[in-house]
This record gives sequence, C-alpha cells and structure tokens, in this order.
Amino acid sequence: MARITRVEMFMADLQPKVKRVDAIQSFVSQETPFVRISDSDGVSGLGYSYTIGQGGPAVMSLLQKTLAPQLIGREAEEIGRIWRDLLFSTHATAVGAITSLALAAVDTALWDLRCKRAGLPLWRMLGGAKDSVPMYTTEGGWLHIPTEDLVEDALAAQSKGFAGSKIKIGRPHLSEDRARLKAVREAVGDSYEIMVDANQCFSRAEATRRAKVLEELNIGWFEEPMPADDVMEHARLAASTSVPIAVGESMYSLSQFKDYLVAGGASIVQVDVARIGGITPWMKVAHLAEAHNVPVCPHFLMELHVSLVCAIPNAPWLEYIPQLDSLTASAMHMENGRAIPSNVPGLGIDWDDDKLAAASITTFNSEISA
Repeated sequence: MARITRVEMFMADLQPKVKRVDAIQSFVSQETPFVRISDSDGVSGLGYSYTIGQGGPAVMSLLQKTLAPQLIGREAEEIGRIWRDLLFSTHATAVGAITSLALAAVDTALWDLRCKRAGLPLWRMLGGAKDSVPMYTTEGGWLHIPTEDLVEDALAAQSKGFAGSKIKIGRPHLSEDRARLKAVREAVGDSYEIMVDANQCFSRAEATRRAKVLEELNIGWFEEPMPADDVMEHARLAASTSVPIAVGESMYSLSQFKDYLVAGGASIVQVDVARIGGITPWMKVAHLAEAHNVPVCPHFLMELHVSLVCAIPNAPWLEYIPQLDSLTASAMHMENGRAIPSNVPGLGIDWDDDKLAAASITTFNSEISA
C-alpha cells in the first residue's frame, strides 16, 4: 500500500488523421487532458480523457483547482472510494460531461498505477475474458465521403480481415443514405457487417422510416438515431424494428444506462470510458449490460478500450479509429482484423514521453505535490 504524493496535469491537442464529419458536427481536433499520479513508492500511472475540439480547458480547470488537490495523501489502491469521493465533491456539476471527463483522467491513471504495482496488464486485472477481439472500422465511413470511396474503404478493410464497417447516415434525403449503403452492401456481400450511425439527428418518425431501409440492407445496428436523453423514444423505436438500436456514447452515468436497459431502448451498449467517468464506472455498466444479456461495443478510444473489451465476456467488437499514434512509440497490436491487448503491466498504451512533452500545451501544465 502506498499513498499518492504527486499529481501532474497537462493537455495535448491532437489533430485527426482524416477529415471526420457526421450529421451534427465536424471533428476538427481532440483536446486530450492527461493526469499522471505518483505514489510514495515511486510508481506512477498515466491516465487521460478527451473532448472533440471544445471544453478541454474547463476539464483542466476542474482537475487543477478541485480534483487533484484532494488526491494528495490518499491511498492509491482505494480507487472505488476515491472515485465516489471526487464525484460527490463536485456533486453540483454532476452528472455531466465536464465532471465525467475529469474523473476519467484521474481514474484511468489510478488503474494504470494499480496494474503496474501488481505487474499485470489491465485486461487481465479486470477479468481476462479473451485475448483478442474483432474490429470494425469507422474511419472510412464519414458523412462527407463520396459513395465510391465508402465502397473502396470497406473492400480494403474486408481484405485486411476486418469484420465490418460503420457508415455515417443523416443525408438530407433517405434516398441518399440508401444509395450509399446499398452500394457498400453489394460490394462486400452479406457476410460482412455494416453498421450505421445517425449521431442523434433524427426524429422518431424519420428514424422509423429509415429503419425500414436498414432492415432491407441487413444493417448490423442503428446507432444514436435520436437525441440520446430520450429513453422512451428509443424504446419505442427498438420495439418497431428488427435492427438493433445502439446507444451509450453520450451517456454519463450508470443510472442512465439502467433506464435504457430497463425500458428496452438499448440493444447494444456503447459506453465510452472517458464519458462515463473512467474504468471504475465502465465496468459497472458492462456488468449491468451482461445482466440484461446485452452486448457492449464501446465508442472510440480503441487504444484503451481494447483492454476493457477483452476483460469482459459480452463485448463482441472494438471500433477502429486511430487516436494516439502521434503520442505513442508503437501502435495497438492488430492481426487479421483483430485487436490484441498488450501484456505489459498497466493500461497497455506505449506512450512516448518525448512526444507527450512536445504535444503538451504549456499553459495547462501543473503539478501538485505532498
């Protein structure tokens, strides 16, 4: 057992490798808050979260002024107690994105520290349910991409062993979405999964209308068809279509997932480790989904999620969107379209300290010590 003696915080702003546009936004940058926590034995853990181009300074302010000072002197192994204490110390700003993203940076750092002390990789520490997971790719399916390029990307992914592709929908008319999806389906055949993501852009009437087309094309799931806080409308849609309804990337508490699962509004849970507040609550959501016989297919953050999906039995997919190549010495391990978690103790991310230092925005660097 060792107490926390130092907390360092910094933020990097990462540029996406490709243009990313969906039905409601353009992903122009990725503000990435980092937290490094060190204990009295000299062991340290590095955690992080992210925002899509906005809100990073607010997350950093909450970390620097409110959360990090509470960590000094705490027992680093008491991760669950620390998580609840920090949540309730910011109760007036929870539940919500800023608090969850700040908590996630702290919580992932503590899990990295725990795994390093134990000499175990995260996926084994949390359960070790499997040693690889199939991937589907989203990186070539953005809304602005021409149909012929969607087809080319899906065929390229299929040839590399990927088992599916996700395509953004939400074009002004149903016929446009249908033509794009039909072209991909005809190219890849029936055995290759195609998922779609509307990014919350539809009303229930329009989502119901589009779901009929998705059924015809054997689409694997219909992601965020409507505003994410409308549980009952998702439940009604799920009851009206055979296409699985996927939700979760825009939820920030265990209770929100409970409401969806009880109402029957979530056929697939897409809990995001940063937006839920870290690994501690992520695992609770995963177990809750398992109790409802619902699969977990997390959103984004593949370099971290690979360990989490391999820790649990009810996670059939990992989403392929490279995020951290500019900050790591080596990329996530992949073979024949499957992601393989690292066996190195910790989160399994091969950070490059020089790259982290170069990417850090100095105005957000700070340190608190005992």
